[in-house]
Amino acid sequence: MKSYSQSPLPFQGQKRNFVKAFRESLTHYSDAYTYVDLFGGSGLLSHTVKTVFPNAKVVFNDYDNFKQRLKSIEKTNKLLEQLRGILANYPRKQPITGEARASVLSAIKEADKRGYVDYITLSSNLLFSMNYSVTLKGFDKASLYNKVRLSNYNGTGYLEGVNVIRADYKAVFNEFKNVDKVVFLVDPPYLSTDTATYASNGYWKLRDYLDVLQVLVNQNYFYFTSNKSQIVELCEWISTVSTTANPFANAVRNEHQTYTSHNTGYVDIMYHYKKSTDE
Repeated sequence: MKSYSQSPLPFQGQKRNFVKAFRESLTHYSDAYTYVDLFGGSGLLSHTVKTVFPNAKVVFNDYDNFKQRLKSIEKTNKLLEQLRGILANYPRKQPITGEARASVLSAIKEADKRGYVDYITLSSNLLFSMNYSVTLKGFDKASLYNKVRLSNYNGTGYLEGVNVIRADYKAVFNEFKNVDKVVFLVDPPYLSTDTATYASNGYWKLRDYLDVLQVLVNQNYFYFTSNKSQIVELCEWISTVSTTANPFANAVRNEHQTYTSHNTGYVDIMYHYKKSTDE
């Protein structure tokens, strides 16, 4: 099975910076466990588990319908090939204006009429860094840049052997919470992060984010967050003024510094906890 170190398609918040630490932490488990990726995202966590434990049961809750994007890679590549032709003599990484812009938008509109455009991938190829639009109307209004990828995307075998489902994470958790030897992979959209590219857009209020923490109680888990959310500090504070336990108290913490500019950024965090009864 081919091992991917990052998602084969652009995805906001994918966990490529934690793949090494995640693989190392998985050595505490085995093929005998069931791994449940509650929020799915780009599927990188599920894919990584499957490469480490080929015989394990891995459940990928594809809430954002990433599988549809994978199935449509051929259509995406066809559109990008067309855009490369339009921009063949256009300077790289420069704003697309005039007739070139009109031609690019025309190609996107024709692809949209044919039934499917992966606007998230298209955003990575035509919009300024870290900007996303998920609609044709959004591209019509946006400033476009010639960042079109020079090679085609390939997702061959990426979710091979993974059980793909699509449901509310609470229902998935309730289905598996009492399974013997289960590990939950918990990577919700970060609090205070733009969720326009997620199917859960508009869903992640503070209360919803705190609700997610309930799936960590008395479970094996990998949980991902960042210091922007301050959720860890909140849990620490609550545990000092009440009898509510801090779900991260005995978890192992890994960090990765992410820079958004020369001198600003944030810290991505991975928590791993294994129950003592599973030692």
